[in-house]
Amino acid sequence: MKIKGLSKLTLLDYPGKVACIVFLGGCDFRCPYCHNMDIVLDSEPEDYIDEEYFFDYLKKRKNMLEGVCVTGGEPLMDARVKDFIIKIKSLGYLVKLDTNGSYPERLKELVQEGLVDYVALDIKNSPEKYARTAKCTAPQLEKVEESVRFLLEDRVDYEFRTTVAKPLHTVSDFDDIGKWIKGAKRYFIQSFVYREGVPDRALTAPSREELERMLQTVRGYLPSAELRGV
Repeated sequence: MKIKGLSKLTLLDYPGKVACIVFLGGCDFRCPYCHNMDIVLDSEPEDYIDEEYFFDYLKKRKNMLEGVCVTGGEPLMDARVKDFIIKIKSLGYLVKLDTNGSYPERLKELVQEGLVDYVALDIKNSPEKYARTAKCTAPQLEKVEESVRFLLEDRVDYEFRTTVAKPLHTVSDFDDIGKWIKGAKRYFIQSFVYREGVPDRALTAPSREELERMLQTVRGYLPSAELRGV
């Protein structure tokens, strides 16, 4: 596997669990607000972390960690991800998967075989704005919509989340998002934070007032929606 990073401890990324985060290289989207472009582009294969080192770490931390967050990039891009997760599960860990939803067949397979315990799917924007926000194609959006429909069936614990960056997102977008994912069990709105390496340096964070208006708009469809990290 193309392991591009390992965060050895997180109390935030896997809700209610003490976990680590493993970052897998490569992504099929090009979000202009992405914080992990070095991982997305996967341009330096010499920086891969040895897979044996990663699993040795998990074996040593079995009494300290409860879960592993598998993220990227887009982890489902690599067909080997199933075998990778099987090895994680064999050590007794819970697995949280972060995905953009563009590989619904692999997502369904992992869920149906009980290989993931929690899924976090990024809702990049309203469907009409996906091409601009994620630099994706219409067929890719159709795949995302298939993944959304699957998660709404509630076959695995999950959340949807949107990172808000100006001017990509407006309050009215959240009316469309709410209609799209109505009935979702969890939905979080989080603010873009500028970091060195973000592709579009013209993007800015919304104000707290703007976030609150977005939240109130989407709560018309998702009463349990929350702001995260603000």
